[in-house]
Amino acid sequence: MDKKKIAIIFGGRSSEHEVSCISVMTIIRALNKEKYDMILIGITKDGHWRLVESPEAIQDGSWRMGKTEAVISPDTSGELLITAEDGAVSREKLDVIFPVLHGKYGEDGTIQGLFEMSGIPYVGCGVIASSLGMDKFYTKLVVDMLGIRQAKYEPVIKRQLEDMDKVVARVEKSLPYPVFVKPSNAGSSMGVSKAVDRDSLIKALHEAARHDFKILVEEAIVGREIECAVLGWGKKSEASGVGEILSAADFYDYDAKYNNADSKTVIDPDIDPAVRKEIRKDAVKIFKVLDGFGLARVDFFVEKKTGEVVFNEINTLPGFTSISMYPMLWKACGVGEAELVDRLIEMAEERP
Repeated sequence: MDKKKIAIIFGGRSSEHEVSCISVMTIIRALNKEKYDMILIGITKDGHWRLVESPEAIQDGSWRMGKTEAVISPDTSGELLITAEDGAVSREKLDVIFPVLHGKYGEDGTIQGLFEMSGIPYVGCGVIASSLGMDKFYTKLVVDMLGIRQAKYEPVIKRQLEDMDKVVARVEKSLPYPVFVKPSNAGSSMGVSKAVDRDSLIKALHEAARHDFKILVEEAIVGREIECAVLGWGKKSEASGVGEILSAADFYDYDAKYNNADSKTVIDPDIDPAVRKEIRKDAVKIFKVLDGFGLARVDFFVEKKTGEVVFNEINTLPGFTSISMYPMLWKACGVGEAELVDRLIEMAEERP
């Protein structure tokens, strides 16, 4: 049987570029080399697409200096166009695409639109689910329809910050301190701040505005941070068990997640069985209402005071690093990385 050609795309222009370069190594190691011929495509931070010769070039970072361009054609030829340094162009027919891109321009529906135009099967959520899942404000609007509890919030548009007093008054009228201030579109908690008073709120709003023109100010939920992985689509969607985040910082921001060794993830934490069941059920409901496909990680709080489950956010292309919850949760269910990657690719080829 002829091997299928799979393009694995990593890097990207978002603040999670480095995380993607770690995640992709897990995918490469897990890929069934007897079934697939792998073509590696790295996107630099300034948006240039490069053909990557080997996994070693990813590990040492030398791929960013490569001179061979490799871009997916937007027409329906299903081809990768490769342009050598001397200008010679060659073409490779692709059978499937595996994007390992986190954050903006990789997880927000933009590159998924290119894949749709090309007609090449691809792993993961489509345009709608990706864009809705990436935008925290629109996620909230959709999940509101399910009647699932979420943190109370106040939306702010960047231009409104020109009248900061008015914005602050509106926030303070709606929400008590402390509050969390988040860019609506940003991954790995980039640009997220905790505000405990008016001065820190103003500072947090300016910081969030550096990352996006839409900002969410949310009530602070005091409780345990619980995550659940979803795999499949439609009626075939299934939830993993649950895991708990034990952050070494005040909240689980980028630095706490990737740079602080004291942050921990606990698989199968001690949690009330009814709460566990509710989280798993809600994770699938949220995944389905957003038109999720393939994979997602859905994050919740279990409020300390009431024991209630509170939806936090959904991640439609979760990390695949050694400390990432998504693959660890499925491994605890008996689905190892190789099987997980294989199933995701098979789903891509079955996409309706």
